[in-house]
Amino acid sequence: MSKSNFYVTSPIYYVNDKPHIGHAYTSIACDILARFKRLDNNNVFFLTGTDEHGQKVEKSAIKNNKTPQQFCDEVSVAFRDLTSAINLSNNDFIRTTEERHQKTAQIFWAKLEEAGFIYKDVYEGWYSVRDEAFYSADEIIDNKAPSGAEVEWHKEESYFFKLSQFGDKLLEFYEKNPNFIEPKSRFNEVKSFVKSGLRDLSISRTSFNWGVKVPNDEKHIMYVWLDALTNYLSALDFASEEQKNYEDFWLKAEDSPVHIVGKDIVRFHGIYWPAFLMAANIKLPYKIYAHGWWTNEGQKISKSVGNIIDPYQEIKWLEGLGCDNDLAVDYFRYFLMKEVPFGNDGDYFQKSFTLRINAELANNIGNLAQRTLAMIYKNCDAKIPEINDKSLQEYLKNCQNFDKQIPDLIAQLKFDKALDKIIEFASVINKNLNDRAPWILKKEGKITEMQDILYIAADAIRRLGIWLQPFMPKSAEKILNLLNIAEDKRNFANISDILPQDQMINQPKPIFLRLDLVLAGKQP
Repeated sequence: MSKSNFYVTSPIYYVNDKPHIGHAYTSIACDILARFKRLDNNNVFFLTGTDEHGQKVEKSAIKNNKTPQQFCDEVSVAFRDLTSAINLSNNDFIRTTEERHQKTAQIFWAKLEEAGFIYKDVYEGWYSVRDEAFYSADEIIDNKAPSGAEVEWHKEESYFFKLSQFGDKLLEFYEKNPNFIEPKSRFNEVKSFVKSGLRDLSISRTSFNWGVKVPNDEKHIMYVWLDALTNYLSALDFASEEQKNYEDFWLKAEDSPVHIVGKDIVRFHGIYWPAFLMAANIKLPYKIYAHGWWTNEGQKISKSVGNIIDPYQEIKWLEGLGCDNDLAVDYFRYFLMKEVPFGNDGDYFQKSFTLRINAELANNIGNLAQRTLAMIYKNCDAKIPEINDKSLQEYLKNCQNFDKQIPDLIAQLKFDKALDKIIEFASVINKNLNDRAPWILKKEGKITEMQDILYIAADAIRRLGIWLQPFMPKSAEKILNLLNIAEDKRNFANISDILPQDQMINQPKPIFLRLDLVLAGKQP
């Protein structure tokens, strides 16, 4: 069966600060979708990167006695390093200071200009340096932007994009594509904003210099959001003559691109970006998914309060509890996706982290794998035991709903619901194991019955290993390695396969450690 092409992007992260939990959360969500799509017979292009232009960056560079380029080069490394620290499988890392991006941004500008959607005038109004956003007078509350950011009154010569001409076109597109923005609450916000009336958008600045130059008018630099949004095209070789990746992953891909972003930037992705693409006569994204924000034990996260959640520190905390790096990263990834429905706001509690890991992974999946495989290793000559056909068919029938629902939920970005189903499946198998007690059947000499139960548990562990791959790639790999599952039998298409009887397994080792036992010094 031929593979489909799929394109998923994280936002490009602004380099005026170091990575925090919000960056990790978005990136891990993208990675889960990318890994799942690869396992589901797709050629995947997963993009992340850094947004390095704008007044904020210029100010931060000056404050640090560096040139903007020096500042960006140093800070961008922290975001590139994050991709390996949280085990991302991104295909590319784009920087807006790269030549390929600046060429794309200028080509894109030229398309908008040639189509008659750009004109020059004077901008006068409110602008937030922190948000890199323009706000109308009716959005200003107590002299601040809706986000709470400080605003300044600006008056300067500017190029404008005729955003006002796209209100009806956007609403028509939204009507025809009811799942374009998720969750629905974010989509409703976007539609309400468009219905309230769109004004033409200032898309250039002259009051600072750090950005992409406007073609044929170097006094102006592009508004950072027009510049930044085109990164999604830059990484697909949009500025090249061949444009093969652009053809394959943008124009020809039916259910992509998918942009996963934080809820604070949904307006830029749900209104400005589609309008720009319509003006340039370029296909619009398939979906924009805007997730929520994290709080820290009930408190809003802020630098002034000092409660920023650093992903590196959280992984180190887990390593301090005895987890190796692979397990620490997998635990971190699991908790972020399991703790809250993707799209909602979430609260980060380390106590919740420990309880969830112990109950769902160590005591459930980990316990199932350890005791099942240890018993097979000891009592079945380290081989997958035989099973009678009636028991096998009954087991496979009971798997059908899980086999269908789990991939569907992941594809819909309902990551917590998919993990709920995975945990539910493990619980069902554990209960079956406890109820039928193969260790007692062995003592009673009921070897055939013992083998049936152990076979079912072993195949269930195989399923769990396949399902967990997008979420916890290293741990899932270890589970599948214990069963000696071939590399080409680990895809979601192989879920309905069954374990070959007499296949050798490897000596069982614990996969998931209980965090409280580690704390008590009861595990290495």
